[in-house]
Amino acid sequence: MGKKQNSGTYIKNCKKRGEWVELVFAVRAMRLGMHLGRPWGESSGYDFTVDQGERIVRVQVKSTTFKEGAEGYSCTLKDSKGPYKKNSFDFVAAYVIPEDVWFILPEKKVRGMWSVGLYPRLERSKYYGYKEAWHLLRGEKPGLVARIEACAENFPAV
Repeated sequence: MGKKQNSGTYIKNCKKRGEWVELVFAVRAMRLGMHLGRPWGESSGYDFTVDQGERIVRVQVKSTTFKEGAEGYSCTLKDSKGPYKKNSFDFVAAYVIPEDVWFILPEKKVRGMWSVGLYPRLERSKYYGYKEAWHLLRGEKPGLVARIEACAENFPAV
């Protein structure tokens, strides 16, 4: 989805935009081969689970369109009672709607915070290393290949 085609910017109702962003997250995660689960109801501190094989991680999906300075966006990280409590989720998947960019933030990096400043184009920004860091949800380390598969019939006989 390109910047000009991103219709989420035009959804003014926060609840409806949140539902739309959850769908955008699910589509992207499934395209990347992740196995998602969904908690029943709305009382959990997370929106999805991702099965990493060895363990299941909990993901809270958030979004922002709120500009912070010339380069950034402020993304709220709280529920109706204030900042999320420790152990409510394992990762925040924060979508910067106008830029069509995801930040995958570990819970320990944002614990107790009311909001985070996300700067998709500023390499020296605090959370830039988490931009499109989908490997974290898969349980992979950056730069490592999880598995290589090949078939013998794909190679010429020697």
